Amino acid sequence: MYPKINPRRRGLRIAVWSLVTALVVAAGPVGVVLWQHSYAMDERRVSIRHGGHTLNGVLAIPKDNHKHHGLVVYVHGDGPVDATHDDGYKPLWEANAKAGYASLSWDKPGVAGAPGNWLGQSMDDRADEAAAAIAWARARPDIDGDRIGLWGASQAGWVLPKVAAKAPVSFVIAVSPAINWLQQGRYNLLAQLRADGASPGLTQAAIARSDTTRRLLERHATFEEYVKSMGGDVDGMTADRWGFISKNHTADATQDLRALRGVPVLLALAGHDINVDTADTERIYREVLDAGGALTAKRYPDATHSFLKQSIEQSDLKTTLTALFAPRSLFADGFLDGQRQFLKDLDRGSSATP
Repeated sequence: MYPKINPRRRGLRIAVWSLVTALVVAAGPVGVVLWQHSYAMDERRVSIRHGGHTLNGVLAIPKDNHKHHGLVVYVHGDGPVDATHDDGYKPLWEANAKAGYASLSWDKPGVAGAPGNWLGQSMDDRADEAAAAIAWARARPDIDGDRIGLWGASQAGWVLPKVAAKAPVSFVIAVSPAINWLQQGRYNLLAQLRADGASPGLTQAAIARSDTTRRLLERHATFEEYVKSMGGDVDGMTADRWGFISKNHTADATQDLRALRGVPVLLALAGHDINVDTADTERIYREVLDAGGALTAKRYPDATHSFLKQSIEQSDLKTTLTALFAPRSLFADGFLDGQRQFLKDLDRGSSATP
C-alpha cells in the first residue's frame, strides 16, 4: 500500500514548486541580461590630471594576458556624456579588445560628479583634454605608446584633427563627423523638418528663426539679447548652452584635417543620418586626405546618426529591449566588426613594414 499524502503537506509542496518555477522563469531573462552585459575585457576606473583638475575615466583592457596593448582614446559627441556613454560604448570597447586594443574614455566635465562644466569648453579645450589623456596613457607600462589612436563621433569631428596636431596618433576612427558647424546645423534643421512632415509655413518660420540666431551669433549677442529676439520662446536654450554655441559656432574641420594626412583614417558614414550631411563630410575628407592613400570610407546603409539600426531606433520599445537583451545588436550591421577589422589590419600592416 502507498502511504496516504497529507493534504496540507501536498498543498505546501505544490506551493513550493510553484515558487521554484516562478523563480526559474524570472531568472531566465535576468540571466540573459547579465550574460549579454558581460564583456570580454577588464574595466578599471582611472584618474587623469589635466589643467589643475581630474578627468574621471574608464580604461578597458583586453583579457588576453598580453603585457602591452594598443589604445583607442574616445572623444565624445555633443551632450552630457559619461565615460561609458550609459554603457553604450561597451560593445565597441569589446570589439577593440578582440583586436588586442584597450579603450580609454572619461566623463565630460560636470557629468557624473566630474568637476567643471562641459558647456564652458571650446573644441580646442576638448582637444587639450584628449592630448593630456594620450600623454597619461603613454606613460603606462601596459599601453603601447606607438599604437594609440582616436575614436570620435559627430561633434568630435571638430576635435579629432586638433588632437592629432597636438599629439601624434597612429590612427583615427571618425564616426559621422561634422565639418562646418553652421552648415551642419542648417542641414539638420531641414532634414528634421522633412522627417517630421512639416508644412511649408512651419518650415519657413523655422528657417527664419535659424537665420535670426545666426545673425545674433555673428554679432556676439548675449543670451538676454537672444531671449528678447525670440520673444521669450527660447525652445530649451539655456545661458550655458548659448555660451557654448557662441564659442564654437565658427568651427570648421576642413583646414584642421590636414593634420591627419598620412594617418590611417576609418570614416564611418550612416545611411540615415539627419544630423550630419555625410555626403559633404565624405567629399571634404576625400579632398583633404585621399592623396595620402590612408583614408578608408565605409557606408552603413541601415545606420542612423547614432549608428543604431534604423529599424530599432525608430521604436523606443525595440531600443529598450535590444539594449537589455542583445546590446551588440543595437548597432548597424558590420559596424562593430568593421572597427575590429580595421584595428587588426593596422597591426598586420605595421608588422609587415620592413
